[in-house]
Amino acid sequence: MSATITVHLVRHGESVWNLEGRYQGQSDSGLTETGRRQAQLFAAGFVAEVPAPDLVASSDLPRVRDTAAEYAARTGAEVRIDPALREMSVGDWAGRTFEEIEAEHPEIVAAVAAGEDIARGVGGETFAETRERVAAAIERVVAELAERDGDQVAVIFTSGNPIRLAAAHMLGLPSPGHMPLGSPDNCSLTTFRVRGARREVLRFNHDITPARPADQREIS
Repeated sequence: MSATITVHLVRHGESVWNLEGRYQGQSDSGLTETGRRQAQLFAAGFVAEVPAPDLVASSDLPRVRDTAAEYAARTGAEVRIDPALREMSVGDWAGRTFEEIEAEHPEIVAAVAAGEDIARGVGGETFAETRERVAAAIERVVAELAERDGDQVAVIFTSGNPIRLAAAHMLGLPSPGHMPLGSPDNCSLTTFRVRGARREVLRFNHDITPARPADQREIS
């Protein structure tokens, strides 16, 4: 029987631009005081469930690294930094408010809301492009752990859209596949189980420390 690999995905704590209603993408505004507290509370609660992870990975974005650091400090785990786990790029929309972009590019905002997969902002990514790199990063973790003896547990810190897209990947939804899945809350937990070729989504957007910004329209 194949060993079980459990993969926990954690969204970062509240950032300044989450709070201000700005597109964020691969730019970074840092965690708010609420976000830092969320990360601390998440780590304190989650360490009881997973006190000794076999692998911990994080996006290289500061808001994600800082969230991961709280959990790593309590477990003694080394955090592997992987830029492939970054949030979807929104190009030159980064730092702009929702209202500004909607006023300047109403046709693009409407198309994205309707499910059309087009890049947002000059230099931005599509959801399909983001899914490809994020799913590949997670599959590399799974393949590495599958080479080890016994059941394994990975904890991966990332952003909202990568979590939605990874869940769509695990569910086998056609790419990009994210539309039926809502935006995960800050410091929420999404859990997958892998046994050989079988992939299962056990939890999505599970709140250990629920506290979401008022408006998160895909800005993780």
